[in-house]
Amino acid sequence: MDLQSAKMIGAGLACIALVGAGVGIGIVFAALINATARNPAAQVTPFAFLGFALSEGTGLFGLAMAFLILFVF
Repeated sequence: MDLQSAKMIGAGLACIALVGAGVGIGIVFAALINATARNPAAQVTPFAFLGFALSEGTGLFGLAMAFLILFVF
C-alpha cells in the first residue's frame, strides 16, 4: 500500500467523528423539543445551545484531523 492510499483511508476513518456529531446534535435538539413540549415555561434553550456547541466541536476536531492527515503528513 502506498502513502497516498493510506492517507485516504486515515482521513476517511477520521471523518467517522462527523457521524457522531450529527447524531449528537439530533439528540440534543430532540431533547430540547421534548422538554419544551412538556414544560413551556422552562428555560432550557441555553443548555441546548451548549450541547450543540460541544457536539459540533467534536465533529470539527475530527474534520481538522482528516485535513491534517491529507495535507500535512
